[in-house]
Amino acid sequence: MGAAYFYHLTRNPVDVTLAMLLGKARGAGWRVAVRGTDHGRMAWLDEKLWMGADDAFLPHGLAGGPQDADQPILLTTSGDDPNGAQCVMSIDGATVSAEEIAKLDRVCVLFDGNDDEALNAARGQWKALKDAGAAAQYWSEESGRWAKKAETGSV
Repeated sequence: MGAAYFYHLTRNPVDVTLAMLLGKARGAGWRVAVRGTDHGRMAWLDEKLWMGADDAFLPHGLAGGPQDADQPILLTTSGDDPNGAQCVMSIDGATVSAEEIAKLDRVCVLFDGNDDEALNAARGQWKALKDAGAAAQYWSEESGRWAKKAETGSV
């Protein structure tokens, strides 16, 4: 049974934090689906990940190609699972369900703490998952380092 980790971004933009988390997920041997809400934004993220440091290369692809099933990291706007992901990273308010969390090793929900709409959406998602009995942790980088601020369920 998996858990959802909420990441409250206040210092670094989503692409920087996402790259760090993707590196950790790949280090754990997980296949990852990065789920967003806008195809244009996912294409932007695709470009950003290709421009990363050579020593931190993250093999990935943008959903919709013939090799989706082969991608260790797949950028998508769909809830489908063509690459057999063990970890889903949600950005820009893309939703995840308690049932989905239970099937995965990890779900990461990244949200911009400087954006009231994103903050409220994340709060709503936290409450819905908590009410459904999902295990979740809330992490903040407000102090300059990532610190766990809250936990619900059994992680």
